[in-house]
Amino acid sequence: MEQEINEAKAGEAKAGQLDHFTRIYLAILAAIAGVILLVWLFSLNPGVWEINDLLSDDPLVSEYAYPFRVITLENGVAELSSPRSYEVPVMRFLQLVEPSLTGKEQDDPRMVAAQEDLVKVQKRAQEIVQNLPDVKSVRWVLDKDWYRERGIQL
Repeated sequence: MEQEINEAKAGEAKAGQLDHFTRIYLAILAAIAGVILLVWLFSLNPGVWEINDLLSDDPLVSEYAYPFRVITLENGVAELSSPRSYEVPVMRFLQLVEPSLTGKEQDDPRMVAAQEDLVKVQKRAQEIVQNLPDVKSVRWVLDKDWYRERGIQL
């Protein structure tokens, strides 16, 4: 009886151990995960966070339907996200954020006003970023993720 209990304990102890291949496999996975984590950590830019905080603190920019934000800041060039480009006409964006504009012509007074609002907010976002000492220029980049989140493929 005592021998059976000892064998059962030995079996339980062995079940908690990993074989040689599994240990090597887990070590390689952990090393890969560590490298990915380090690359991600080194790619973070606290300056970008600070600029985005400035944008979110500005009432005009923060209250707009689209969240303007800096994506990267490298060598004095700030990439600022934009909801429009040659790929996405301004009317398509405006109809997404303001469904009442759907079907309106480009010269409709409400569409014109919505375009003017967008331009005003976009200029303000650029002004905030451009006035920072670390920024020499601003480059606009279409925010494809914003559209993808809304189920729109570009």
